[in-house]
Amino acid sequence: MAAEPPPLISKHKAIVIRRATPADAEICGRICFEAFATLANQHNFPPDFPTADAPRKVLSVMFSHPSFFCVVAEQDEKLVGSNCLDERTPIAGVGPITIDPGAQDSKVGRQLMQAVLRRAAERKFAGVRLVQAAYHNRSLSLYAKLGFIVREPLACMQGPAIRKASPGYDIRTLEPDDLGICDDLCVRVHGHDRSGELRDAIQQGTAVVAESQGRIRAYASSIAFFGHAVGESNQDLQALISAAREFQGPGILVPTRNTGLFRWCLENGLRVVQPMTLMTWGLYNEPTGAYLPSILF
Repeated sequence: MAAEPPPLISKHKAIVIRRATPADAEICGRICFEAFATLANQHNFPPDFPTADAPRKVLSVMFSHPSFFCVVAEQDEKLVGSNCLDERTPIAGVGPITIDPGAQDSKVGRQLMQAVLRRAAERKFAGVRLVQAAYHNRSLSLYAKLGFIVREPLACMQGPAIRKASPGYDIRTLEPDDLGICDDLCVRVHGHDRSGELRDAIQQGTAVVAESQGRIRAYASSIAFFGHAVGESNQDLQALISAAREFQGPGILVPTRNTGLFRWCLENGLRVVQPMTLMTWGLYNEPTGAYLPSILF
């Protein structure tokens, strides 16, 4: 009789998902840079981060923040990916999720996503959201399989600062006393507030408001890739965008179904860097005003 073949041995050990620590930020920042750069280069788009130092700083903040739930994946006793859940608001935001290019096709991404979704369910968040690179078919498919729904096509837009005065508007720093008014505005537009993010933005000195006729008409945590903005109308939001000194990071995220705002950005010198997609899991209300999502949602 022929000898039985030896049992198949997995090429990799089991994936271990654990809570991230600040010490993980160095390696995970490099993985994040390489993952985004590899993906962008494959599709002929510019990478989200210019150097490995940028994502290292971002993850260092997230891994240390008490209102972020961050996890890492280990395989063969080495870090191969990470993911974060922003828990600062009633709606949780996912990202950035990155996997070492050498660890693709081993279900690392699925397990990292399942870990944060379990956390969201345990904490009873009303909903979870993320923004996905529209050219990345695999992530779109994974998120859809996990229950996410496509809600909004976005354009990441970048260009020189517009620097145009908006008659009738006063643009100023958002103060702690403004929080209640800004929360009410966000609830009117989205059905929920983003107070936790605004508190951080006030501390960082990036939050601004647009006042007209004696009241706040729009606010932004920052006019940037990682910032969100809400306004009663396109005109209110345009006043904030016009006053920005720069658009930090890859650019601002403009909902392309908002034809008036999208066209106005194009007419004022901004150009589309890449298409993106807002996806949601759980509670979602169709916005009733003008807004810019952040890269988290």
